[in-house]
Amino acid sequence: MSTRIMQGAVLAGLALAIGALGGYGLARQAGAPAADTAAAAPAPQGEVLYWYDPMYPQQKFDQPGKSPFMDMQLVPRYADGAGDSAAVSIDASVAQNLGMRLAPVTREAMSGSLEVVGSLTFNSRDVAVVQARSGGFVERVYPLAPDDLLAAGAPLAELLVPAWAQAQEEFLALRATAEPELLAAARQGMRLAGMPAALIEQVARSGRVQTLWTATSPIAGVLQTLEVRAGMTLAAGEPLATINGLASVWLDAAVPEAQAQGLAPGQRVEVRLPALPGEVLEGRIERILPEANLDSRTLRVRVALANPDGRLRPGLTAQVRLARPAERAALWVPSEAVIRTGRRALVMLAEDGGRYRPAEVRLGRETGDKTQVLEGLQEGQRVVASGQFLLDSEASLRGILARGLDGPQTPAAQPALHEAEGRVIAIDGDSLRLAHGPFKTLGMPGMTMSFPLADPALAQGIQTGERVRVGVRQSDEGLLIERLEKLEVQP
Repeated sequence: MSTRIMQGAVLAGLALAIGALGGYGLARQAGAPAADTAAAAPAPQGEVLYWYDPMYPQQKFDQPGKSPFMDMQLVPRYADGAGDSAAVSIDASVAQNLGMRLAPVTREAMSGSLEVVGSLTFNSRDVAVVQARSGGFVERVYPLAPDDLLAAGAPLAELLVPAWAQAQEEFLALRATAEPELLAAARQGMRLAGMPAALIEQVARSGRVQTLWTATSPIAGVLQTLEVRAGMTLAAGEPLATINGLASVWLDAAVPEAQAQGLAPGQRVEVRLPALPGEVLEGRIERILPEANLDSRTLRVRVALANPDGRLRPGLTAQVRLARPAERAALWVPSEAVIRTGRRALVMLAEDGGRYRPAEVRLGRETGDKTQVLEGLQEGQRVVASGQFLLDSEASLRGILARGLDGPQTPAAQPALHEAEGRVIAIDGDSLRLAHGPFKTLGMPGMTMSFPLADPALAQGIQTGERVRVGVRQSDEGLLIERLEKLEVQP
């Protein structure tokens, strides 16, 4: 067995402890101890190879009995199916005690909907910038500050523009000539000087030169910036203020990249805001933004929402339901049934006679608690949906998951050496029985158990009852002692 397989067995055995404890507790609550249930179940046909504790599957025992690790009976490993390197057999009572649950592979068209979160932002298309139309001076600034709400036409600042006086005087002087062409040319001169149309009409009506111009907000919205102060000198084109409209707002929803397939502009959206309890707003996807968020692995979906009464304020959070169109029927399995190894995705197929076989699958998108399967399964097959801890352990012992479905992988680095201190209970040829403390790097608590020696010569000079420091490494025989040092007795 390769060192990569041994590491997988250790990790799987530790993960199995959680599932075994839960299954054992459930069995006891049901009124019968898990050990008794396993003992009462009919034994499968075939020779028993060895016994083991599902919590520590790497440790093998020659005789049945109570586990030295937990309050439960050892489980037999049968020889039936041993020649099939791609299948695992599990005793039915053990599978029941550990809560294994099967689910069918179904073919269905998943339309449904997708629930995501989002937030409201300003509509960046509804922005007005007020600029100085000509060089001049700031006479007065109205008492405003950023984030103030403005109505359309609200005054911002009064500007003195001397350059407009001459153009206005020429226009007023030509009014008495009754020459339409000259009068039109003078009016055009005021417009080219930068005077707004409202100020030109004011000059024409009053017949007086207007050197002060009141800059106003062209739209209703929020004052984002106010760049002027009284007494400032302005150049032509210098910005005075920026206003963001609130007639509509954008909703940016964060959609997981694995679930964004099938979304398109125009699809219907339902929006619920905690700030407006009980109300459901409707909109449609306006755009799926081109850049994904690398940190959250999400895509931004933009929805434009009308805001006629101004209740929708940028910064509010929202719950968003995106409706999906009906799709072609596909195969689906519970998402919890998928085992991701880093190189591939596997599921454990349930076969007759308590046998389980790993199957490599190619996955599609996820919807709710289901995952689409593009290749590797057929409709009606059954997969293990929960309780994979036991199968992970069994498969790791036999090298199935580590080896893959199509031959051995490149050998991994040698497993780490795990060290602990303990007291020698007995020495028996090529094994040593040790009452040891915890192997912290292995996550293994202190206990008394036997370990095989990598070399019997390691025990030379070691006596029963002495304190030693051991280094163990995972192997085909379980945890193998590769280092053994006598500890000096403190006076």
